[in-house]
Amino acid sequence: MITKEMGIMEVVQKYPETIPVFQQFGMGCIGCAAAHYESIEQGANAHGMDIPALMEALNKAIA
Repeated sequence: MITKEMGIMEVVQKYPETIPVFQQFGMGCIGCAAAHYESIEQGANAHGMDIPALMEALNKAIA
């Protein structure tokens, strides 16, 4: 299960199938330097995203 405390790059490397989900939510930060040290929650907050909806979509992608 993916949690909002997990690092963005940690999730992308472990679950590459989540990349389209991040992009769909407007987080094109996969190549961004911040993605290497930000948690999903930090990145989502920076982009003003609906974190529960993002987390639901990410976990559906890996189900």
